[in-house]
Amino acid sequence: MAETGTRTAERTLALLAVICERGRATLSEASRATDLAPSTALRLLRTLEGAGFVRRDEDASYTPGGRIIQLGAQALSNESLVDLTFPAMKRLADATGESVYLSIVGHHETALYIAIVEGTHSIRHRSWVGGTIPLDGTAAGQALTGATPAGSWALVKSGVESDVTAIAAPIRVGRRVVAALSLVVPSYRLGEDDASRYGDLLVGEVATLSSELGGPAGHELEGATA
Repeated sequence: MAETGTRTAERTLALLAVICERGRATLSEASRATDLAPSTALRLLRTLEGAGFVRRDEDASYTPGGRIIQLGAQALSNESLVDLTFPAMKRLADATGESVYLSIVGHHETALYIAIVEGTHSIRHRSWVGGTIPLDGTAAGQALTGATPAGSWALVKSGVESDVTAIAAPIRVGRRVVAALSLVVPSYRLGEDDASRYGDLLVGEVATLSSELGGPAGHELEGATA
């Protein structure tokens, strides 16, 4: 007998909940946790994967996909997230003179910029708010995908534009990265000492934000460059 639409939806949501709550699960783990046959779980996971709600990694385990992370951040309310992070962004812009961005995971392996506090320099980065950049090969992407541990920062030169350097650090809720803060700087203006200082300032601010949201404080500073 074919499943009803309601039953299918319930099973799909149950699988999604397991992946989100655990952060990572194999097919067998997900099927056991939801009392589903592996074949049924696989079919539903493929549907979720196709829609961007889960992602199948190289080790065949499933993790929350970009779409669910994006919706989760929106459920917190983008406006609330912006309100929460704005004071930190303003302090960073004042301390460095550079533009500060807030980003979340977008759809199709992208980072979505949702807020900016512009720098004070006469020559500064133009606003990317509402735009997306690839997760791969960018500082914001490293921060958003968990490649940048709590207490560290990522630096990427010419990741999106040839004359721009970005420094980013993740904001966490528990163990989950929900957003990233980035400093976007014209490369000619960023020396090694400035990069280190900016990275440490950034890590200090995201540590406070993560603590407020219930994530790890991450006070040990470990600069990461790329």
